Amino acid sequence: MSIEIMYFVHGTTYDNADSKCSGWKQVDLNELGREQAINLGRNTDYKFDVLYTSDLIRAINSANLAWPDITSIQDKRLRECNYGDYDGKDKSLVVYEEHIDKPFPNGESLKDVEKRMNEFIDYLKETYNNKKIGIVAHRAPQLALEVITKKISWEEVIEKDWRRQKAWQPGWKYIIE
Repeated sequence: MSIEIMYFVHGTTYDNADSKCSGWKQVDLNELGREQAINLGRNTDYKFDVLYTSDLIRAINSANLAWPDITSIQDKRLRECNYGDYDGKDKSLVVYEEHIDKPFPNGESLKDVEKRMNEFIDYLKETYNNKKIGIVAHRAPQLALEVITKKISWEEVIEKDWRRQKAWQPGWKYIIE
């Protein structure tokens, strides 16, 4: 039994452009983000059996623009980390290293996101054996997938985050055994 996941990140949002963190705040794609999503669909030949997104509008709209002929399924377990009081504030306030175990003020910790992602993976195992799953979501759920599938620490995942390396790619593949 295995499940193949191709993970895509949503396009640039108005908050991203203004150096704000969004967390659970609903914020839409800006013009660049819409362009990125359209180009993702045009330049990605990966075929999946089902497409999931978080229930946040930036992920939904990215999927709809990238693959307009595919109906995506929204799942709140794929949401970004809840930054609580920091949602919509300056992104410098969101220091992942400080919130692996400790929740953001009135929010959640990265371990909480990992728990959500483990629940989502268990659901996929029960429902989609030997299938290919597309996911359009956010930073924290992707990092949680790195922790879960590669069995490495949050500290290591944060240090190697492609965002720090400026190493974006059109999708990341994960295998769930």
